[in-house]
Amino acid sequence: MLALRANAERGFTCGIGIGGIGAGMVYALQGNHDLGRNESRLGELLDSRDYCKLHIALHYIARFMGGSRREPDSFRVWPIGFVGNDTAGLQLRTEMSSAGMDTRFVRTHPALRTLFSVCFIYPDGSGGNITSSNSAAGALAVDDLRAALPYMKAAGARGVALCLPEVPLQLRRDFLEFASECGNYRVCSFVLGEIEQAREMGLVALADLLALNQEEASALLGQSADHVFDDALLVERAAELTATRTNLRMIVSAGQKGAYGFECGSSQFCPAPALQPMSTAGAGDALLAGVLCGLAAGIPFIRQNEHGRSFSGRILRTALDLGVLNGSFSVTSPHTIHPDAVLENLFAFARSHGASISESVRSACYECEPSFRESVPSVT
Repeated sequence: MLALRANAERGFTCGIGIGGIGAGMVYALQGNHDLGRNESRLGELLDSRDYCKLHIALHYIARFMGGSRREPDSFRVWPIGFVGNDTAGLQLRTEMSSAGMDTRFVRTHPALRTLFSVCFIYPDGSGGNITSSNSAAGALAVDDLRAALPYMKAAGARGVALCLPEVPLQLRRDFLEFASECGNYRVCSFVLGEIEQAREMGLVALADLLALNQEEASALLGQSADHVFDDALLVERAAELTATRTNLRMIVSAGQKGAYGFECGSSQFCPAPALQPMSTAGAGDALLAGVLCGLAAGIPFIRQNEHGRSFSGRILRTALDLGVLNGSFSVTSPHTIHPDAVLENLFAFARSHGASISESVRSACYECEPSFRESVPSVT
Protein backbone atom coordinates (compact mmCIF):
# COMPACT_ATOMS: atom_id res chain seq x y z
CA MET A 1 0.00 0.00 0.00
CA LEU A 2 1.21 3.49 -0.87
CA ALA A 3 1.31 6.06 1.98
CA LEU A 4 2.65 9.54 2.58
CA ARG A 5 5.65 9.69 4.90
CA ALA A 6 5.35 12.04 7.87
CA ASN A 7 8.06 14.72 7.70
CA ALA A 8 9.42 15.30 11.21
CA GLU A 9 11.32 18.44 10.12
CA ARG A 10 8.84 20.34 7.95
CA GLY A 11 5.57 18.53 8.60
CA PHE A 12 3.72 16.61 11.29
CA THR A 13 3.97 13.20 12.91
CA CYS A 14 0.55 12.84 14.55
CA GLY A 15 -2.97 14.22 14.65
CA ILE A 16 -5.38 14.52 17.55
CA GLY A 17 -8.87 15.90 17.18
CA ILE A 18 -12.30 16.63 18.56
CA GLY A 19 -15.58 16.80 16.65
CA GLY A 20 -18.55 14.69 15.74
CA ILE A 21 -18.38 10.91 15.76
CA GLY A 22 -21.65 9.53 14.52
CA ALA A 23 -23.75 7.88 11.86
CA GLY A 24 -26.78 8.80 9.80
CA MET A 25 -29.11 8.20 6.90
CA VAL A 26 -29.33 9.90 3.52
CA TYR A 27 -32.43 10.90 1.54
CA ALA A 28 -32.44 11.87 -2.15
CA LEU A 29 -35.05 14.63 -2.35
CA GLN A 30 -37.43 15.10 -5.23
CA GLY A 31 -37.14 18.58 -6.74
CA ASN A 32 -34.18 20.98 -6.79
CA HIS A 33 -35.84 23.86 -4.91
CA ASP A 34 -34.69 24.50 -1.32
CA LEU A 35 -36.54 22.62 1.38
CA GLY A 36 -39.14 25.00 2.84
CA ARG A 37 -39.85 25.68 6.49
CA ASN A 38 -43.33 24.10 6.41
CA GLU A 39 -42.79 21.74 3.50
CA SER A 40 -43.21 17.99 3.42
CA ARG A 41 -41.08 16.51 0.65
CA LEU A 42 -40.82 13.01 -0.73
CA GLY A 43 -37.37 11.50 -0.87
CA GLU A 44 -35.75 8.16 -1.53
CA LEU A 45 -33.93 6.61 1.42
CA LEU A 46 -30.55 5.74 -0.05
CA ASP A 47 -28.25 2.85 0.71
CA SER A 48 -25.53 5.34 1.67
CA ARG A 49 -23.26 5.29 4.71
CA ASP A 50 -23.11 8.61 6.50
CA TYR A 51 -20.46 9.67 9.02
CA CYS A 52 -19.72 12.82 11.02
CA LYS A 53 -16.94 15.32 10.48
CA LEU A 54 -14.18 14.15 12.79
CA HIS A 55 -14.52 10.54 11.68
CA ILE A 56 -14.45 11.52 8.00
CA ALA A 57 -11.36 13.70 8.24
CA LEU A 58 -9.35 11.37 10.46
CA HIS A 59 -10.27 8.31 8.38
CA TYR A 60 -8.62 9.79 5.29
CA ILE A 61 -5.63 11.01 7.29
CA ALA A 62 -5.09 7.60 8.89
CA ARG A 63 -5.31 5.81 5.54
CA PHE A 64 -3.17 8.19 3.50
CA MET A 65 -0.50 8.59 6.19
CA GLY A 66 -0.13 4.88 6.92
CA GLY A 67 -1.61 5.32 10.39
CA SER A 68 -2.57 1.67 10.50
CA ARG A 69 1.05 0.63 10.99
CA ARG A 70 2.19 -0.06 14.55
CA GLU A 71 5.85 0.89 14.16
CA PRO A 72 7.12 3.61 16.54
CA ASP A 73 7.73 6.07 13.67
CA SER A 74 4.28 5.68 12.09
CA PHE A 75 1.88 8.61 11.89
CA ARG A 76 -0.51 8.35 14.85
CA VAL A 77 -4.14 9.48 14.85
CA TRP A 78 -6.14 9.99 18.06
CA PRO A 79 -9.82 11.00 17.97
CA ILE A 80 -11.31 12.31 21.22
CA GLY A 81 -15.02 11.96 21.80
CA PHE A 82 -18.05 9.96 22.87
CA VAL A 83 -20.29 7.43 21.21
CA GLY A 84 -23.41 5.85 22.67
CA ASN A 85 -23.76 2.42 24.20
CA ASP A 86 -25.57 1.23 21.10
CA THR A 87 -24.96 -0.74 17.92
CA ALA A 88 -23.90 2.33 15.96
CA GLY A 89 -21.38 3.36 18.61
CA LEU A 90 -19.76 -0.08 18.72
CA GLN A 91 -19.63 -0.23 14.94
CA LEU A 92 -18.05 3.22 14.64
CA ARG A 93 -15.30 2.43 17.17
CA THR A 94 -14.54 -0.76 15.26
CA GLU A 95 -14.35 1.07 11.92
CA MET A 96 -12.13 3.82 13.28
CA SER A 97 -9.71 1.31 14.73
CA SER A 98 -9.72 -0.69 11.49
CA ALA A 99 -8.85 2.43 9.50
CA GLY A 100 -5.75 2.97 11.64
CA MET A 101 -6.92 5.30 14.42
CA ASP A 102 -6.02 4.83 18.06
CA THR A 103 -9.41 4.97 19.82
CA ARG A 104 -8.21 5.05 23.43
CA PHE A 105 -9.83 8.51 23.85
CA VAL A 106 -13.17 7.52 22.30
CA ARG A 107 -15.41 6.72 25.28
CA THR A 108 -18.83 5.10 25.44
CA HIS A 109 -21.59 7.06 27.18
CA PRO A 110 -23.91 4.85 29.24
CA ALA A 111 -27.12 6.80 28.56
CA LEU A 112 -26.88 9.12 25.55
CA ARG A 113 -27.17 7.78 22.02
CA THR A 114 -24.53 8.03 19.31
CA LEU A 115 -24.64 11.25 17.28
CA PHE A 116 -27.05 10.83 14.36
CA SER A 117 -27.66 12.87 11.22
CA VAL A 118 -30.36 12.89 8.58
CA CYS A 119 -28.79 14.08 5.33
CA PHE A 120 -30.64 15.23 2.24
CA ILE A 121 -29.39 15.46 -1.31
CA TYR A 122 -30.96 17.44 -4.14
CA PRO A 123 -30.99 16.10 -7.71
CA ASP A 124 -28.04 18.38 -8.61
CA GLY A 125 -25.87 16.67 -5.96
CA SER A 126 -25.88 19.49 -3.38
CA GLY A 127 -27.43 18.98 0.02
CA GLY A 128 -27.32 19.43 3.78
CA ASN A 129 -28.11 17.66 7.02
CA ILE A 130 -29.88 17.81 10.36
CA THR A 131 -27.80 16.53 13.27
CA SER A 132 -28.91 15.57 16.77
CA SER A 133 -27.97 18.15 19.41
CA ASN A 134 -28.59 15.86 22.41
CA SER A 135 -26.19 13.06 21.52
CA ALA A 136 -23.25 11.44 23.28
CA ALA A 137 -20.93 13.80 21.37
CA GLY A 138 -22.20 16.65 23.54
CA ALA A 139 -21.00 14.89 26.70
CA LEU A 140 -17.38 15.70 25.98
CA ALA A 141 -15.85 17.48 28.98
CA VAL A 142 -12.61 19.26 29.84
CA ASP A 143 -11.36 16.23 31.76
CA ASP A 144 -11.60 14.19 28.54
CA LEU A 145 -9.35 16.73 26.86
CA ARG A 146 -6.91 16.70 29.79
CA ALA A 147 -6.53 12.94 29.39
CA ALA A 148 -4.96 13.58 25.98
CA LEU A 149 -2.67 16.39 27.16
CA PRO A 150 0.45 14.19 27.60
CA TYR A 151 0.17 13.18 23.93
CA MET A 152 -0.37 16.76 22.81
CA LYS A 153 2.61 17.96 24.84
CA ALA A 154 4.83 15.18 23.52
CA ALA A 155 3.88 16.06 19.94
CA GLY A 156 4.55 19.78 20.33
CA ALA A 157 4.94 21.58 17.02
CA ARG A 158 4.87 18.25 15.16
CA GLY A 159 1.28 17.58 16.24
CA VAL A 160 -1.90 18.66 14.48
CA ALA A 161 -4.80 19.62 16.77
CA LEU A 162 -7.96 19.28 14.70
CA CYS A 163 -11.03 21.11 16.03
CA LEU A 164 -14.26 20.35 14.15
CA PRO A 165 -18.02 20.98 14.64
CA GLU A 166 -20.61 18.84 16.40
CA VAL A 167 -19.19 19.37 19.89
CA PRO A 168 -19.91 22.49 22.03
CA LEU A 169 -18.01 25.68 21.13
CA GLN A 170 -16.75 26.15 24.69
CA LEU A 171 -15.11 22.71 24.60
CA ARG A 172 -13.54 23.63 21.30
CA ARG A 173 -12.08 26.76 22.85
CA ASP A 174 -10.69 24.71 25.75
CA PHE A 175 -9.15 22.30 23.27
CA LEU A 176 -7.56 25.10 21.25
CA GLU A 177 -6.14 26.66 24.41
CA PHE A 178 -4.59 23.33 25.39
CA ALA A 179 -3.20 22.97 21.86
CA SER A 180 -1.73 26.48 22.09
CA GLU A 181 -0.01 25.66 25.36
CA CYS A 182 1.43 22.50 23.79
CA GLY A 183 2.61 24.29 20.65
CA ASN A 184 0.41 22.16 18.35
CA TYR A 185 -0.68 23.24 14.87
CA ARG A 186 -4.32 24.31 15.35
CA VAL A 187 -6.82 23.52 12.61
CA CYS A 188 -10.48 24.63 12.77
CA SER A 189 -13.67 24.60 10.79
CA PHE A 190 -17.08 26.00 11.69
CA VAL A 191 -20.56 25.68 10.25
CA LEU A 192 -22.24 28.85 9.04
CA GLY A 193 -24.40 29.37 12.12
CA GLU A 194 -21.34 29.26 14.41
CA ILE A 195 -19.15 31.84 12.68
CA GLU A 196 -20.20 34.93 14.63
CA GLN A 197 -20.13 33.22 18.03
CA ALA A 198 -16.80 31.54 17.25
CA ARG A 199 -15.34 34.94 16.40
CA GLU A 200 -16.74 36.53 19.58
CA MET A 201 -15.35 33.67 21.70
CA GLY A 202 -11.89 34.07 20.18
CA LEU A 203 -11.80 30.68 18.48
CA VAL A 204 -10.91 32.14 15.09
CA ALA A 205 -7.96 34.00 16.62
CA LEU A 206 -6.63 30.70 18.02
CA ALA A 207 -6.48 28.98 14.61
CA ASP A 208 -3.42 28.41 12.45
CA LEU A 209 -5.50 26.94 9.61
CA LEU A 210 -9.16 27.69 8.92
CA ALA A 211 -11.17 25.46 6.57
CA LEU A 212 -14.43 27.03 5.37
CA ASN A 213 -16.79 26.95 2.44
CA GLN A 214 -17.65 30.08 0.46
CA GLU A 215 -20.70 30.93 2.59
CA GLU A 216 -18.79 30.48 5.86
CA ALA A 217 -15.81 32.49 4.59
CA SER A 218 -18.12 35.30 3.45
CA ALA A 219 -19.71 35.43 6.91
CA LEU A 220 -16.28 35.57 8.55
CA LEU A 221 -14.82 38.17 6.22
CA GLY A 222 -17.96 40.28 5.74
CA GLN A 223 -20.52 42.06 7.85
CA SER A 224 -23.36 39.51 7.78
CA ALA A 225 -24.06 35.82 7.19
CA ASP A 226 -26.60 36.41 4.41
CA HIS A 227 -24.27 37.72 1.70
CA VAL A 228 -21.97 35.40 -0.23
CA PHE A 229 -18.95 37.08 -1.79
CA ASP A 230 -18.14 36.57 -5.43
CA ASP A 231 -14.76 35.00 -6.15
CA ALA A 232 -12.90 38.28 -6.68
CA LEU A 233 -14.06 39.87 -3.42
CA LEU A 234 -13.46 36.63 -1.52
CA VAL A 235 -9.87 36.48 -2.75
CA GLU A 236 -9.32 40.14 -1.88
CA ARG A 237 -10.70 39.87 1.67
CA ALA A 238 -9.01 36.54 2.49
CA ALA A 239 -5.68 37.79 1.16
CA GLU A 240 -5.98 40.91 3.32
CA LEU A 241 -6.69 38.83 6.44
CA THR A 242 -3.77 36.45 5.90
CA ALA A 243 -1.46 39.37 5.10
CA THR A 244 -2.15 40.90 8.52
CA ARG A 245 -2.21 37.56 10.37
CA THR A 246 0.89 35.97 8.90
CA ASN A 247 0.54 32.75 10.95
CA LEU A 248 -2.94 32.11 9.53
CA ARG A 249 -3.69 29.93 6.53
CA MET A 250 -7.14 29.53 5.01
CA ILE A 251 -8.79 26.95 2.79
CA VAL A 252 -12.02 28.04 1.12
CA SER A 253 -14.01 25.49 -0.81
CA ALA A 254 -15.74 26.80 -3.93
CA GLY A 255 -17.83 23.67 -4.38
CA GLN A 256 -17.63 21.97 -7.76
CA LYS A 257 -15.32 24.71 -9.06
CA GLY A 258 -12.44 23.75 -6.73
CA ALA A 259 -10.83 25.45 -3.73
CA TYR A 260 -8.70 28.42 -2.71
CA GLY A 261 -5.73 28.45 -0.36
CA PHE A 262 -4.48 31.66 1.31
CA GLU A 263 -1.20 32.30 3.08
CA CYS A 264 0.69 35.53 3.93
CA GLY A 265 -1.48 37.57 1.56
CA SER A 266 -0.94 35.19 -1.38
CA SER A 267 -3.39 32.73 -2.85
CA GLN A 268 -3.73 29.66 -5.02
CA PHE A 269 -6.83 28.38 -6.76
CA CYS A 270 -6.93 24.71 -7.66
CA PRO A 271 -9.77 23.84 -10.04
CA ALA A 272 -11.66 20.58 -9.58
CA PRO A 273 -12.22 18.08 -12.38
CA ALA A 274 -15.57 18.19 -14.15
CA LEU A 275 -17.73 15.50 -12.53
CA GLN A 276 -21.28 14.31 -12.06
CA PRO A 277 -21.17 13.86 -8.27
CA MET A 278 -22.96 10.97 -6.62
CA SER A 279 -23.01 12.98 -3.38
CA THR A 280 -21.18 16.07 -2.14
CA ALA A 281 -21.72 15.20 1.53
CA GLY A 282 -18.36 14.95 3.28
CA ALA A 283 -16.44 16.58 0.44
CA GLY A 284 -15.30 19.53 2.56
CA ASP A 285 -13.94 17.21 5.24
CA ALA A 286 -12.17 15.15 2.56
CA LEU A 287 -10.66 18.36 1.16
CA LEU A 288 -9.33 19.36 4.59
CA ALA A 289 -7.95 15.87 5.21
CA GLY A 290 -6.08 15.88 1.91
CA VAL A 291 -4.52 19.26 2.70
CA LEU A 292 -3.42 18.10 6.16
CA CYS A 293 -1.84 14.96 4.71
CA GLY A 294 0.14 17.11 2.31
CA LEU A 295 1.29 19.41 5.12
CA ALA A 296 2.19 16.42 7.33
CA ALA A 297 4.41 15.12 4.53
CA GLY A 298 6.20 18.47 4.25
CA ILE A 299 4.56 19.40 0.94
CA PRO A 300 4.11 23.19 0.45
CA PHE A 301 0.65 24.48 1.30
CA ILE A 302 0.15 26.53 -1.89
CA ARG A 303 2.00 27.96 -4.88
CA GLN A 304 1.80 31.70 -4.43
CA ASN A 305 -0.61 33.54 -6.72
CA GLU A 306 -1.29 30.57 -8.99
CA HIS A 307 -4.87 30.48 -10.27
CA GLY A 308 -5.39 27.40 -12.38
CA ARG A 309 -8.09 27.27 -15.05
CA SER A 310 -8.43 23.52 -15.60
CA PHE A 311 -7.75 20.37 -13.63
CA SER A 312 -6.80 18.56 -16.81
CA GLY A 313 -3.14 19.16 -17.58
CA ARG A 314 -2.27 20.21 -14.01
CA ILE A 315 0.73 18.91 -12.15
CA LEU A 316 -0.43 18.36 -8.58
CA ARG A 317 2.34 19.55 -6.29
CA THR A 318 0.85 21.33 -3.26
CA ALA A 319 -1.13 20.33 -0.19
CA LEU A 320 -4.08 22.29 -1.59
CA ASP A 321 -3.86 20.24 -4.81
CA LEU A 322 -4.02 17.02 -2.77
CA GLY A 323 -7.01 18.37 -0.87
CA VAL A 324 -8.94 19.20 -4.03
CA LEU A 325 -8.01 15.81 -5.46
CA ASN A 326 -9.37 13.99 -2.40
CA GLY A 327 -12.47 16.16 -2.16
CA SER A 328 -13.20 15.50 -5.84
CA PHE A 329 -12.61 11.77 -5.49
CA SER A 330 -14.92 11.65 -2.47
CA VAL A 331 -17.96 12.86 -4.43
CA THR A 332 -17.72 9.85 -6.76
CA SER A 333 -19.04 7.70 -3.90
CA PRO A 334 -22.56 7.80 -2.41
CA HIS A 335 -20.97 7.45 1.05
CA THR A 336 -19.52 10.32 3.08
CA ILE A 337 -16.32 8.27 3.44
CA HIS A 338 -15.24 6.85 0.09
CA PRO A 339 -14.67 3.12 0.79
CA ASP A 340 -11.90 2.91 -1.85
CA ALA A 341 -9.89 5.89 -0.63
CA VAL A 342 -6.25 4.84 -0.78
CA LEU A 343 -3.43 6.80 -2.42
CA GLU A 344 -3.12 4.44 -5.38
CA ASN A 345 -6.78 5.00 -6.26
CA LEU A 346 -6.47 8.73 -5.65
CA PHE A 347 -3.51 9.05 -8.01
CA ALA A 348 -5.24 6.89 -10.63
CA PHE A 349 -8.29 9.18 -10.39
CA ALA A 350 -6.05 12.20 -11.04
CA ARG A 351 -4.55 10.55 -14.13
CA SER A 352 -7.98 9.59 -15.44
CA HIS A 353 -8.94 13.28 -15.41
CA GLY A 354 -5.79 14.49 -17.13
CA ALA A 355 -3.70 15.56 -14.14
CA SER A 356 -0.34 14.20 -13.00
CA ILE A 357 1.36 13.81 -9.63
CA SER A 358 4.57 15.81 -9.24
CA GLU A 359 7.83 14.09 -8.50
CA SER A 360 8.07 16.01 -5.21
CA VAL A 361 4.77 14.48 -4.05
CA ARG A 362 5.76 11.01 -5.25
CA SER A 363 9.05 11.27 -3.38
CA ALA A 364 7.07 11.85 -0.17
CA CYS A 365 5.37 8.45 -0.60
CA TYR A 366 6.53 5.00 0.46
CA GLU A 367 5.21 1.44 0.43
CA CYS A 368 3.79 0.03 3.66
CA GLU A 369 1.72 -2.95 4.65
CA PRO A 370 -1.95 -2.16 5.33
CA SER A 371 -3.66 -3.50 8.42
CA PHE A 372 -7.12 -2.05 7.84
CA ARG A 373 -10.04 -3.73 6.11
CA GLU A 374 -10.34 -2.88 2.44
CA SER A 375 -13.96 -1.71 2.73
CA VAL A 376 -16.00 0.36 5.14
CA PRO A 377 -18.85 -1.74 6.55
CA SER A 378 -22.39 -0.54 6.98
CA VAL A 379 -23.51 1.18 10.17
CA THR A 380 -26.82 -0.18 11.37
